[in-house]
Amino acid sequence: MKISYNWLKQFIKIDWKSDETSALLTDLGLEVEVVEKYQSIKGGLEGIVVGHVLTCVQHPDADRLKITTVDLGLEHPIQIVCGAANVAAGQKVPVATIGTVLYDKSGESFIIKKGKIRGQESHGMICAEDELGLGTGHDGIMVLDEALVPGTPASEVFNIENDEVFEIGLTPNRADAMSHLGTARDLRAGLLQRGQNVELITPSVSNFRVDMRTLKIDVNVEEPSLAPRYCGVTISGITISESPSWLQNRLKAIGITPKNNIVDITNYVLHELGQPLHAFDASKINGKIIVKTLPAGTKFVTLDDVERTLHQEDLMICDEKGPLCIAGVFGGKKSGVTESTTSIFLESAYFNPVTVRKSAKRHQLNTDASFRFERGIDPSITAYALKRAALLIKEIAGGEITSDIVEIYQKKIEDFSVFLNFSHVSKIIGQEIPKDTIKKILVSLDIKVNSVSEAGLGLTIPAYRVDVQREIDVIEEILRVYGYNNINFSKKFNATVSISPRTEDYKVQNSIAAQLNSQGYHEMMANSLTTAAYVNLSSLLKEEHNVTILNPLSSDLSVMRQSLLFSGLEAISYNINRKNSDLKLFEFGKSYHKFLNGYEEHKHLTLFITGNRNKETWTNGQQSTDFFLLKGYVNGVLSRLGIDKINNIPSQSDVFSEGAAIGYGHDTLVEMGVVKKSILKHFGIKQEVFYADFNWDLILKIITGKIKYTEIPKYPEVRRDLALLIDKNVTYDSIYTLAKQTEKSLLKDVNLFDVYEGKNLPEGKKSYALSFTIQDNTKTLTDAQIDKIMGKLQQSFENELGASLR
Repeated sequence: MKISYNWLKQFIKIDWKSDETSALLTDLGLEVEVVEKYQSIKGGLEGIVVGHVLTCVQHPDADRLKITTVDLGLEHPIQIVCGAANVAAGQKVPVATIGTVLYDKSGESFIIKKGKIRGQESHGMICAEDELGLGTGHDGIMVLDEALVPGTPASEVFNIENDEVFEIGLTPNRADAMSHLGTARDLRAGLLQRGQNVELITPSVSNFRVDMRTLKIDVNVEEPSLAPRYCGVTISGITISESPSWLQNRLKAIGITPKNNIVDITNYVLHELGQPLHAFDASKINGKIIVKTLPAGTKFVTLDDVERTLHQEDLMICDEKGPLCIAGVFGGKKSGVTESTTSIFLESAYFNPVTVRKSAKRHQLNTDASFRFERGIDPSITAYALKRAALLIKEIAGGEITSDIVEIYQKKIEDFSVFLNFSHVSKIIGQEIPKDTIKKILVSLDIKVNSVSEAGLGLTIPAYRVDVQREIDVIEEILRVYGYNNINFSKKFNATVSISPRTEDYKVQNSIAAQLNSQGYHEMMANSLTTAAYVNLSSLLKEEHNVTILNPLSSDLSVMRQSLLFSGLEAISYNINRKNSDLKLFEFGKSYHKFLNGYEEHKHLTLFITGNRNKETWTNGQQSTDFFLLKGYVNGVLSRLGIDKINNIPSQSDVFSEGAAIGYGHDTLVEMGVVKKSILKHFGIKQEVFYADFNWDLILKIITGKIKYTEIPKYPEVRRDLALLIDKNVTYDSIYTLAKQTEKSLLKDVNLFDVYEGKNLPEGKKSYALSFTIQDNTKTLTDAQIDKIMGKLQQSFENELGASLR
């Protein structure tokens, strides 16, 4: 937001330097990011002086050039070669002296230098009005008033506006400060706190009166909830022309290009008071003004010549034949003010912020008006701003006010009531502020003090302060005006030692992230917003469970994700398309779900691997990743977390072509597998992707954080191998579980190191080669004990699984 210092001084008399004022505004929460200088004429006519042409003779070597001697008020006159046809002796003219910087039409600068033109010296330039930025004429040089004294700076002859402009980084909650009046209000409060007793000067509208009642346009508001307050008045007999220089300079200073006097006045009042206005050509209004919504699909051409398709929730300003304007956003092409306009209907309204924001986003229109409406303007100045603009139009464009103000205000927007507790103020701020100071600050912010007690103050907050509705908001207002820099710090050093469990989420995450990172994984963080279409890739995801966004930026970011799989595949696809196809990724993130009884969030850890295990080297050929590599990483994570009471269960997810799951009790802890090719095809991925999804919420519940230590056994372990011939439907997991049940105390590990299927084996059979590690922590095992254990194991395999030795 740009604020003109000269304009600001119309509201509040202040002689501070701009850097002092910008520092105070920043302390008040209106952060001044930069202060820029503005000059109505670029360069400020610096180096331009009044010259008196003493002589003017024809150039001996050029028919179109003349040699002049010009008095600049110096000891000796200077010689200037001039090509203007109208230059003559006796004239007073503007002269650009040596070293003066001038600007061409494109804004490029050039320096006036001493030189020779066709053999004759020239010590300056006699200027035309376009060369000085004073106009567009280039028919000849400017001829000035004969009474001017040679040597007078041109900046004293012409009315040049020199201004300083504050670029304020306004936070979205400060809708009340989105104008020069709002900024002046805050500045006054800051000055009062610093002992400067200043008055806020607002433009007077006491001269507003109806000249004649010859053009009345009725108003009908069919949607009062969307347009709580609507005002309008007609002005006839106006003349559309350029705005006066003072008005143009005000707008140019804050970066607005002047158009014509009517449009410029509406823009002026917008930035002066914060109230958007709109002027309709009254001759193009058929019947009365109707504020309503229209059926979806209605076509409407806006001022930028774009035909837009309306939504059924777009609030429109219409007449009896059709739409004229998108309320609070953008005007229509057919009803706009043109050079032939002689009468206008001037609108000033308060529109519902939500409906304006939705319409602006829907049609991708971001205007100064919508910017203010959607953040909440002051509903109390609607009629005042209308009168202010009407008086300016009469002054600048002529004409007469030809109707009473039509006002529709069915339900008044009330101020807010808040009780401020003095003890809460001290507790929050950390310092006791005198009660009189608190009251003084609140009054300076237009907050009414209705009641005073020992406990606190009963307050009424003006409706335009949409960001101040709670006690804590009032305390923030007190603090920013009092000054954050005025809060003292205690010299006492305090330290707090928090006792937090080792199983806090962030600690566990960091531990696992460090482990995965050491294994070659990279952490990714995907957007929680995604496309609604992804639910169609899995039957376990339901469209009705989507958490939808009310005002999505695009259809691709319209819902919260129900699964972390698809955002991970997006990342994999992005990398593969950029020749980075060997990937190990992990993500800690949440999924979001909507149910009949409310909304739920579930936290996950996901792993993705694809491509080759390692980079190809001369000692190591390329080897593709596979399911067993992923399972090893999964087991490594569970082992690091100390989770060992797990069981293998079938995977219920339909995103895997082959998958498995790990359970804990009756809950699923991890699901992992090979992602279906049909899903990969949707993302343009042609190589296999292996995916694991941890239920992180369950992990946090079951880990204890306790570390168990056991002494390293003093006695040796023994390995024995068995080659079993078993049915093809017998799994390694069933062998592992049966072995552990058969020998619970001395059997330490079971390992499958070879699988064979093929010729020389009976039909429907396969061969498993397994190793069994046996150890007693209290003594060395004898051969008899080892043979006995192996015999028990062999017997169990034969009886339970139908196995036999090969």
